[in-house]
This record gives sequence, C-alpha cells and structure tokens, in this order.
Amino acid sequence: MKKSQETRLNILQKAFELIYQKGYQTTSVDEIIATTQVTKGAFYYHFKTKDEMGLAILNELMIPNFKNNFIQPFQTEGHPLDTIYNLLHYLLIESEDLKVEYGCPASNFTQEMAPWNIDFTKALNNLSINWEKTMIDAIEKAKKEQVLKSDVNAKEVAVFVISGYWGVRNLGKLENSKSVYLIYLKGLKNYFESLK
Repeated sequence: MKKSQETRLNILQKAFELIYQKGYQTTSVDEIIATTQVTKGAFYYHFKTKDEMGLAILNELMIPNFKNNFIQPFQTEGHPLDTIYNLLHYLLIESEDLKVEYGCPASNFTQEMAPWNIDFTKALNNLSINWEKTMIDAIEKAKKEQVLKSDVNAKEVAVFVISGYWGVRNLGKLENSKSVYLIYLKGLKNYFESLK
C-alpha cells in the first residue's frame, strides 16, 4: 500500500472510531485531524469535505465489514433462523468491536444523516436492503426444503429482525447494559421456534 493510501485509510479508521463514540455531527474535522496527526492540507487532499469522508467511511469501511459480518454467515449451509440467531448473538454479546454504550454504527449514521443527505441515505439503505434480501433468500430456500413452515412470510421475518436489532442496540445504548440484549435474544429464539 502506498503511503498516500495508508494515510487515507488511517484517516478513515480514526474518524470512524471518533464518530462511533461521539456521533457524526459532533465530531469536527479538526478533531479528526488531531487524532490522525495529519496536516489539514493532507486531510483536504484526500477529502474535499467532511461528508465526502463520511461517505468513504460508509463505502470503504462499513459496507465491506457489513458484508463480512451480516451477509457472509448465510453462505454456509445451515438453518437460516439459526444463522440469524447466532449472528445476532455474536454481534450483541460476543463482538469486541461493537460497544453497548455506542450502539450500532449503521443505525447511528441513519439517525444522524439519512434525513439530511441523500447520498448517506442511499448507502445506508443499500446496507439494509442487502441484509434483508439475504435473509429473505435464505428463508425462502428453507421453506422449499421444508425445514420451515410454508406460510412463513420471509419479508416479515427479515423486517422484524432488522428493526429489532437496531431497536435493541438503541435500548442498550440508553441503559448502557447488555441485559436488554439477553431479553431480546430470548424473545427472538421463542419467535423463531414458532416458525419451525
């Protein structure tokens, strides 16, 4: 990797960490520059604006990470409801990258930026649609293989899972406790059992 590419990646990674902890609106370019220890000129060489940098965080860091964590698990064989449950258990309870006190990075970005910036809305919507479609496809496949009830509405399940995950992340952030995650996971497991 060239030095210029390393500098750009460093800016994105450090900015993401700051934004995840403090929020996009309240994190200034000056704070990002101070944290990355690059010059203002170097920052603006790589990004014309803060929003350009924010979109790069979404497209270059969050979307690939999202694909690894939220999409990849469905590539292996297994019951889709087990895959969903295990994925959410990992993200809520085991992951060391996602902190209860900071919530979900994608959800935070959505709340802060989607109402104001169409480019952020498109990128974030892309994340949500990809996860939803992946779950729907896996559930439909399981229905064809008769390991799920034939009347299960795949889209309903996917929307329920996504909204529940984002919602419980916000509750966890408010309470600064994973105890609400355990309640959600128990309810999710019971719901999934009723679909099998």
